Amino acid sequence: MQKDRVSTEDTGGSPIKAVIFDYGQVLVHSPTKEDFQSMADVLGVGFQSFYRLWETSRDAYDRGDVTAEEYWLKLAAQMGASIDRAQIEILRQIEVEIWAHPDQAMLVWLSALQSAGFKTALLSNMPLDLMTYVQENFQWMENFTFKTFSAEVRLIKPDPAIYEHTLRGLGVSAGEALFVDDREINIQAARVLGIHGILFRSIVQLKDDLETLGFPVLPAVAGVAGSGEHSTQGIKFQL
Repeated sequence: MQKDRVSTEDTGGSPIKAVIFDYGQVLVHSPTKEDFQSMADVLGVGFQSFYRLWETSRDAYDRGDVTAEEYWLKLAAQMGASIDRAQIEILRQIEVEIWAHPDQAMLVWLSALQSAGFKTALLSNMPLDLMTYVQENFQWMENFTFKTFSAEVRLIKPDPAIYEHTLRGLGVSAGEALFVDDREINIQAARVLGIHGILFRSIVQLKDDLETLGFPVLPAVAGVAGSGEHSTQGIKFQL
């Protein structure tokens, strides 16, 4: 049985000093099917075939093994499509824009954690285009104690090394850290290392799990719209 919730036994009596955040679908809202359709349209292919390949082709790109141009040219070739440099630039721009809609309720909680003296970190599988954009355009990015971007460190979740890199950057032990991510495989990898993990589905569910954990700083959920799971028409994303 998958373990989606944190129990009080998970703390092992060790005080949590740092909270590590995933980016996509945790700190920012999910892209819509229409967002992905706009990229499929540039390639002249259908949504289902585009998304299926997009979802399974990210590792090398997120890890920084290939450039944006190499990534999109290869993806287009795999779909039997031909694209030029102008279309590649359009695809790069769309993909940045669809992941650039912060969840304000989560940012409020992030700020509350920082004000309460908790260390905070970002740990994201993120290509260079998006990494550059968020650091240049989101002022709240400057407030993290430490940031780990996959394309920068050439590692991706769930590789244990990327978690260990983040712990070293924070200066905390695994037992002193809490990780919030929307993918079970990433949470399980963190737990193997001794990091406390919460599988994120909604801010309401997050608050409930934090209360169960006995965590002192809770997100505000009153008036939060769309408190359901952060998924889009059955689609799950990786950032």
